[in-house]
Amino acid sequence: MQQKPWKLISLNACWLGLSFMWNSLHVILLPAVLLMYINPERKNTVLGLLTGAGLLIAMIVQPVAGAISDRWSSRWGRRRPMILIGTTVDLLFLGILGFAGGLPGIVIGYIGLQFSSNFAHAPMQGLLPDMLPKEQLGRGSGYKNVFDMLGLVLASIGMGRLVSPNAVQMGGPVGLIIAALVASVAITLIWTRERSTAGQVPASRAGVFQELAGIDLKKNLAFAWLIASRLVFLLGVYGIQAFAQYYVRDTLPSVNPVELTGNLMATIVLALIACALLGGFASDRIGSRPVHVLAAVLVAAGSLLMVAAHTASMVLVSGLVIGSGIGFFLTANWALATQLAPTDQAGKYLGLTNLATAGAGALSRLFGPVIDGVNAAHPGRFLGYPVLFVSSAVFALAGLLLLGKVFSARKKSLALGGEEQAA
Repeated sequence: MQQKPWKLISLNACWLGLSFMWNSLHVILLPAVLLMYINPERKNTVLGLLTGAGLLIAMIVQPVAGAISDRWSSRWGRRRPMILIGTTVDLLFLGILGFAGGLPGIVIGYIGLQFSSNFAHAPMQGLLPDMLPKEQLGRGSGYKNVFDMLGLVLASIGMGRLVSPNAVQMGGPVGLIIAALVASVAITLIWTRERSTAGQVPASRAGVFQELAGIDLKKNLAFAWLIASRLVFLLGVYGIQAFAQYYVRDTLPSVNPVELTGNLMATIVLALIACALLGGFASDRIGSRPVHVLAAVLVAAGSLLMVAAHTASMVLVSGLVIGSGIGFFLTANWALATQLAPTDQAGKYLGLTNLATAGAGALSRLFGPVIDGVNAAHPGRFLGYPVLFVSSAVFALAGLLLLGKVFSARKKSLALGGEEQAA
């Protein structure tokens, strides 16, 4: 049965606020405000270490929260109560982040937000496989990524113009983040109708860790390879996103770095949104493998174009190509993940995808010290950024090679299953 568009919208609306929050912080606000409190020559290193630490927390919290949500006992279902709890605590840490002022407030607010937000993030991921039939997961994933990217567009354009390059506090922008987060999550909580799990035995602390320890990636080898290929593919992409503002500041000094970074991210995301929708329909019709191939080629080409980009226009064209590739990849990859995840453990297994997503984000922050080191070795030439762009192209193609392992493992698993049934 075909789901109505409003059901797909309400299931995924929460991603808009979440995306707006993290992209405002990671791409625009933190890079701009941190410069007021740190040595500019170490800016890539400090930004990388702070955000990398936060993403390591996300890697741990999401699988645990996903396992808890699989066994949550409530008349309102197993996902929505945790989403509500996590989002409510988000407001506390956003308040600290935005209004405390100074480096300690930034660190406490940011690290705390990683805990609370990822407590809500994991059950959000379980809603799609819970509420949609498998043959519509491609479309559902397309809607999810559209909301993800719409949040990035709004953050890039809005925050890019709202925030001064010399900002010392985030109070006003954080207030806007709070409003967007509350409104979007409310749509999902109110209009999503989960089945009651009131009679289900809730997960104890020991039970949660037994559940996580009981994850059998050997039995689900295709899913394990999916995590590995996703991590490698996203490494360079996240590196470009993380250090884009400092790249613009160093190599294009005649422009407003905050505004141009916002325009670059908006360009990437507008292309991404169009290709995310196309990728969803294409994945349902021809399968995800050809879509993954196209995605890797586009990201590699766009990353190499960034090496030769010496004007704002060239930077935006490169971003357009990269964004197209990311759009195809995210939708095809998430559709494949929802197909490979065991239905009765979807929250837990889809939480494991964050080992790749947040893991790639955390590892990509190690480019910060590399960029600063190469730049320092060749003063004034800023050669650290081309190292980042070439690495992004290499990682995109390497991720594609690893994806072959996913399909071969899946084929072998289906063959073994067929033999068991025949027997």
